[in-house]
Amino acid sequence: MTRSLPEECDVLLRDGGIAHIRALRRADRAALHELVDASSERSVYLRFCTGGSGTAHGHMDRMTGPGYPGRAIVALVRGRPAGVAEYIPDGTGERAELGILLADRSHGHGLGTVMLEHLAVHAADEGVQELVAEVLPENRTMLRVLDDVGLPAERRYAGGLVEVRLSTGPTPELLDRIDARDHEADRGSLATVFAPRSVAVVGAGREPGGVGHRVLANLVEGGFPGPVYPVNPKAAEVRGLPAYPDLAALPGPADLAVVATPAAAVLDVARDCAAHGVRGLVVVSAGFAEAGHGGDEAELLRICREAGMRLVGPNCLGIVNTAAALNASFLPAAPAPGRLGLMSQSGAVAVAVIDRAEQVGLGISSFASVGNKADVSGNDLLQFWEDDPATDVIALYLESFGNPRRFGRIARRVGAKKPIIVVKSGRSAAGDRAVRSHTAAAATPDAAVDALLRSAGVIREDSVQDMLDTARLLAFQPPPAGRRVAIVGNSGGPQAMTADACEQAGLAVPELSPATREVLRGRLRPAAAVGNPVDLTADGTAEEMAHAVRAVLADPVVDAVLVVYTPPFGSGLDRTRAAIAGAAAGSGKTVLACVAGHDGMVGERVPGYAFPEQAVHALGRAVAHAEWRARPAEPPVAVPAADAAAARGIVQAELAACPAGRWLDHPTAARLLGCYGVRVAETVAVRDAGAAAQAAAQVGLPAVLKATGPELVHKSDVGGVRVGLRDAEEVRRAYAEMAARIGDAMTGALVQHQAGPGVEMIVGGVAHEAFGPLVMAGLGGVTAELLADRAFRVPPIGRADAARMLAELRCAPLLHGYRGAPPVNTAELAAYIIGVGRLMDDLPEVAELDLNPVIVTPDGAVAVDVRVRLAPAPRRPSPYLRRLR
Repeated sequence: MTRSLPEECDVLLRDGGIAHIRALRRADRAALHELVDASSERSVYLRFCTGGSGTAHGHMDRMTGPGYPGRAIVALVRGRPAGVAEYIPDGTGERAELGILLADRSHGHGLGTVMLEHLAVHAADEGVQELVAEVLPENRTMLRVLDDVGLPAERRYAGGLVEVRLSTGPTPELLDRIDARDHEADRGSLATVFAPRSVAVVGAGREPGGVGHRVLANLVEGGFPGPVYPVNPKAAEVRGLPAYPDLAALPGPADLAVVATPAAAVLDVARDCAAHGVRGLVVVSAGFAEAGHGGDEAELLRICREAGMRLVGPNCLGIVNTAAALNASFLPAAPAPGRLGLMSQSGAVAVAVIDRAEQVGLGISSFASVGNKADVSGNDLLQFWEDDPATDVIALYLESFGNPRRFGRIARRVGAKKPIIVVKSGRSAAGDRAVRSHTAAAATPDAAVDALLRSAGVIREDSVQDMLDTARLLAFQPPPAGRRVAIVGNSGGPQAMTADACEQAGLAVPELSPATREVLRGRLRPAAAVGNPVDLTADGTAEEMAHAVRAVLADPVVDAVLVVYTPPFGSGLDRTRAAIAGAAAGSGKTVLACVAGHDGMVGERVPGYAFPEQAVHALGRAVAHAEWRARPAEPPVAVPAADAAAARGIVQAELAACPAGRWLDHPTAARLLGCYGVRVAETVAVRDAGAAAQAAAQVGLPAVLKATGPELVHKSDVGGVRVGLRDAEEVRRAYAEMAARIGDAMTGALVQHQAGPGVEMIVGGVAHEAFGPLVMAGLGGVTAELLADRAFRVPPIGRADAARMLAELRCAPLLHGYRGAPPVNTAELAAYIIGVGRLMDDLPEVAELDLNPVIVTPDGAVAVDVRVRLAPAPRRPSPYLRRLR
């Protein structure tokens, strides 16, 4: 389980409110007594099963007094105590008594459940295996909380009480329940932001060129149905609406406030909004973290969190919800309504995307420019769009990830319902690779992003153009049922280009069935080609186009139809467009068109592209996404004979000896990998030439000699590897020559029996600072970095995903028998990938790991060189701790 972060944090409640949870302090005594006073006698009786408020007050004194044996957390809502939860370990330290008290006003918001989640994580980290709650039978609310939290539970009745025992160990069911509650809370918190009943624009100036004036104009011109309040102390009216000097003067509540004041005034405005009960704050003002004023941004966030307000921005364009007629932005033009949910970290990119989307017929359901992402981020918006009936496709322009692993879990769930398309900027690799393992050197930030998105089923695009090309196909057409494409057109050249592009994209252009070809011959002119592509010739009419499209759509060997039309031949562009759209309607198959030189819709539902490569690219992306959605969810794979406890013992012993971490020596690294089923070649460590010769006789000839030393990363580069040593004298001579060449950097050597011929592969893992553990597989040996043939995944990894990693490699034919060579044992290689993934998940202290090469033969696989570096476990949020970042 990931190490928990016990420091204070903010959490979303079921109704979208915000609670602040932290460890109980001795200074909280007065707050706890206030909590008891805010609880009815009935609530106190249900918590303590006896006595009244006097008993409760006495317990609060003990909790904040010296010698309190338990662990307790307190929750604050809008600065007031809302709940306290505790566990008190018994003498064994393996069990603990559980207790929760909530203020009456805090019942029904999910606070008790989230506090129990946090207690369970902290308890498990301390070695507490069971939390035991003794509950009165009539306390149905608490019993429901204990039943629904997702922890394995046992009940028994004793002495008039229900004893509930909760196992604290993390389980997939617990994570599923936590994610479901997180989704409900996130959706609730953004509902008022995107569908407010009333909006205040603070800083709504009278000058048309001002940002605040533009926001107000967009709200009014967009037809927002609720009250819109300009807030401007220097104006009596703005754009014909009465203006108010501050929020306190408003005649009614404001659910949403858009702040367009200078940055220096924003904090005071946020405090006024908090006092007024605003639920959502959109700060379009710049001058915060992006300008070096991170402290002001942190204070702005603190004000919003304490008041239960969600914050969009600062330094953003605003938000739009076309279904609610809400344009709370200073976009230069109102987005056309449609089915695309759009988020952008960059305002400039957002303007370009929205403008281009309208040009190609793709409208927006809702839009958020998140700017500095102080609070609301892509994770929150995915949860909002997941159940939004107005959104069919989601597009994100990202410059950074706040919590990548949480993004991956959310995107995997949301993407199963609605396609997610991401353009992520910043593809450059960073850092010095000279002193790192092959895996760590290869695991660039961009490789990590790619692995995260691929594991989550997210469609990654390189450009806004590609993003919109793919989005409009997914928004208007059903997903392709397969990779088989029929091409229909009226010009051989563009059709040939289309067929070539399909082949490059991994799409098939199959021969049409005899029945379909017969239908086409009867409907088309004699000069037409009725294979695939279907060529109507330049004289083909709109009617012939409709006949051809309908015929190939009816063919069972066709999954998608791509029409390639070159105007102005035949009966003209408009009639042909209508013919294509009419033929496609109701077919249930994917239809798209390339109308040379024209980018836009072909009818209401068929997307059109100016060039064949655009259309094929979009279709390839749609096919891959459909295949991802069709795959059954893979359960976690158990690693045979895995011994996580032994592995943990090895890591703890090494870090106890060297707390800062270090590279493991070869025998220790081999023992660690053996705990996860990875077989390492028998290896003997030696310190001189004579010992090397003896070791060679022990492991068997021919032998391999490898130099060792703390500074030797790539041994081959300095002549530190000798193979094919046939007798003791060759081994002695090789050791002496190696020592003379390398010098003091060589402190010894490893002797192995030379493995038989096979395919040299690499399997590795790295603990990425931001993205967590990554696993790599690829072509190994001395050319690993030169050829850069590798695939990455985020663990845990199942059998099917391990097989897909190997299939993605350019060297895949070598594994399956190339030019007469026998196929090698890919099942054992896949098992090593799975085992390394499990190791990286179980042991966050493993900073980097290389098995290079792994020699894979028809009989099995063996790692002949291993490197493992340990470091203190990075501080990462536990997935079992719900928290706002």
